[in-house]
Amino acid sequence: MTVLKLGTRGSPLALVQANMVKDALAVAHDIACEIHIIRTTGDRVQDRALAEIGGKALWTKELDRALLSGEIDLAVHSMKDVETIRPDSIVIAAMLERADVRDRLVGADSLAAIREHGVVGTSSPRRRAQILRARPDVSVVLFRGNVDTRLAKLAAGEADATLLAAAGLERLGREDVGVALAIEEMLPAPAQGAVGMECRADDAMTAALLAAIDHQATSRAVRAERAFLAALDATCHSPIAALATIADDVVTLRAELLSEDGGDHVAGDASGPDGEALARDLASALFDRAAPAIRAGFAG
Repeated sequence: MTVLKLGTRGSPLALVQANMVKDALAVAHDIACEIHIIRTTGDRVQDRALAEIGGKALWTKELDRALLSGEIDLAVHSMKDVETIRPDSIVIAAMLERADVRDRLVGADSLAAIREHGVVGTSSPRRRAQILRARPDVSVVLFRGNVDTRLAKLAAGEADATLLAAAGLERLGREDVGVALAIEEMLPAPAQGAVGMECRADDAMTAALLAAIDHQATSRAVRAERAFLAALDATCHSPIAALATIADDVVTLRAELLSEDGGDHVAGDASGPDGEALARDLASALFDRAAPAIRAGFAG
């Protein structure tokens, strides 16, 4: 029997997602996977925002190294944690079917219900800007760590509320935590809710095995969202939201750009058969309309 070495971070959510991939491969091919836990810098450093210490590469660089050295055959990622520009030697080979893309608010029944001048914990520039746009009276403090760590900080009174991805909570069996916020109220991060698999670009066998478990609609939508990020040269500092949906073979992309403090905001949508092309066009249109405070959040 073929045995693939699957690399993953070691958080509870990462391990659930790794086992989802392992199970999908076993069903599709009757092959086994050995799960290799790779400890990343992002897991080790919990007291600073990612943007201050290296950005999304802190979730991927150790996994990339293990992949390219042959220590593992594939790496499993939450796609929203994967840098927009990847090494030529690594390919995104497949994605599982996307889960709930929404954010869940924990600690209050709605954004409006957070107490006046309350405190919200998050490490996401997008969530910070969206919260401040809706509730400019609140303060935002840094919350990093896995789901249980952030919930413990909330329980300890470090904040009145926090936000977590619905997909992660559901995968951990925590569907009862918090209340889901409508897409219209809080557009999600690009690629939120999607689990992806990478392999070496020259490893045709693993790529072929992974192709069999690729959920094509998810891949198509997430690649459009990532094309939007790439067109803007977005960084971890950039408050940006985007969501692509597909109906009748037509891709519809909704997106918004915000200033760091949420005071400025520009949003729009576009539809067409080529998600990546329309993503580039929408990125250009929104950036042209963006105020200087928004443009300051983008490298380009």
